This record gives sequence, C-alpha cells and structure tokens, in this order.
Amino acid sequence: MVDITHKNSTLRKAIAQAIVQVSLPETIQAIKNRTVPKGDVLECARVAGLFAAKRTADMIPDCHPLPVEFTSVSYEVGEMEVKILVEIHTIYKTGVEVEAMHAASVVALTMYDMLKPIDKGVMIEQIKLVEKKGGKSDLNKKPLGKDLKAKIVVCSDSISAGKGEDKAGLAIQSKLEKHGILGFDYVIIPDEFALIQKTAMEAVAEKFDLVIFTGGTGLSPRDVTPDALEGIIERRIPGIEEAIRNYGQQRTPFAMLSRSIVGLIGETLIMGVPGSTKGAEESIDAVFPAVLHLFKVMEGASFRH
Repeated sequence: MVDITHKNSTLRKAIAQAIVQVSLPETIQAIKNRTVPKGDVLECARVAGLFAAKRTADMIPDCHPLPVEFTSVSYEVGEMEVKILVEIHTIYKTGVEVEAMHAASVVALTMYDMLKPIDKGVMIEQIKLVEKKGGKSDLNKKPLGKDLKAKIVVCSDSISAGKGEDKAGLAIQSKLEKHGILGFDYVIIPDEFALIQKTAMEAVAEKFDLVIFTGGTGLSPRDVTPDALEGIIERRIPGIEEAIRNYGQQRTPFAMLSRSIVGLIGETLIMGVPGSTKGAEESIDAVFPAVLHLFKVMEGASFRH
C-alpha cells in the first residue's frame, strides 16, 4: 500500500453512483410494491451496501483500512432504472472514493441478484465517482492572486563555519516547491541572537511573504532562534505551532522538546522549525498547504481596504 503516514487526518467525503437498468416496467412496480420474491430489494441492497463500505479494504488490495464514520444509501427510482447514490464520510489521512464506489457496486449487484428471477434483462451501468471533498486537493483549488516570495534561513554554527552540510533547508525548499512556491532566497547564518533578528527584519523590509528559519529550536545554550524571533514577532499564531508539535509528537516523543515558533511581522509569515532534516520536513507536512490560506485571508483584507 502507498505510505500515508506523512498525511494529516481531515474530513473527507465521497459520493458514488451506480445505475440498475431493468427491461420490464413490471420490474420497477415490483420493486416499489415490495413484491419481488426474494424480498424488499431496496432495503436488502441498502444493508449490503453498508457492509460493503466497511469491508472495502478486505476486497481491494491497495485500499487502507479506515474508519467509516457515515454511510448513506439513497435511490432515485425512474421508469426503467434505479439510480443508486452512496455517500461516505471519514476523518482520516486518505479519501473514501473507492469505498463509495465499492458500496455502490455491491448495492447494484445485490439488486441484480434479487431481480434476475423476474427480469432477465437487468443491467448495471455507470458506476462512477460523483463528488469528492477533503484532503490537500481541496485546499489548493483557489489560487493565490500572486506568487509567494519565500526565504529559507538555516541557523547553524557548524554549517555556517563550513563544518557541516545543510539538508534541512534544501528539504524545506523541495517541499515548498511542491505547493507552488517557486521564488526563493536561501542563506546560512550562525546561531546568533542579534543576527537572527536582523535577518528576519531585513526579509520583512524586502517584502518576503514567508520566512522559514530552520535550526536552533532545541534547548541547548546556543539554541536561540525562538527567543530571538519571539522578541520581534508582532502576532503569534499558536494554532500553527500546536499543529507542528502535535504532528511531530505522533511520530516521535522527542517532538515535545522542540520550540517551534510561528507568527506575523506585518504581512510576512515567520516560522521557526527544527534543524534536523526529518523535523523540518515534518513541520512543513504538518501545516502546508493549509497555512497558505493565511495569504488568501490577508489578500482579501488588503482588497477590502
């Protein structure tokens, strides 16, 4: 199965359909009047669909077992067909499109099995996904009105002295490029309180939209990035900080020792994230692309003013 451990759990919904086509008008009447010999077709098929939704991972090899938290099976009965609609919700890391289509298929097959003794011309048609919501694709639907300008600042005594190689900053850049952020500046500085503040304020003056400091968020004497940034950030955004820590804590207990910091200076988003490559990558995975909504909000506020 595809690795989804890096994903966040979000509300995801899917609606799928299937159509059962009959060849005799009497078949539709038997369905409506509940006179089909095998029983109440619509209710029996509904129950089968509920079971199918919960058993999808057992049938489809690459489907992840997930919590099915809502399933509805509804029908639109026409003159010569029954349209089946299955809607499924979950709060999980991956969507429920296949679960919805699997359930719709089983509902249709159950109806076929119950109707074939009275109608040899029954057919199943148009099994397809009608709608899906949730996940990162939804967050990326509305584009920003401008290209974001980002700066990555690697805070490290050893790397700035040429005694080590940066991987975290480059990993952050790679992650951001996948979210459509392509304009970058990239610098390496030592863990110096005043220099961190100076670099941040220069980036604000140069009108960078996003400045990410990586490194110096731990608890050693030279880890001063959060302390320096806290003194100049105008509006803290604790929700983003909490999301980063919560995401990390689900992967390693040491995440609670990191002091990630996020906030605004003017309209520039400042982020201080861990200096380890894994910690930096996970911090970006934790909050992007959702965090980009901030720029849409500020863009709208600027427009109104």
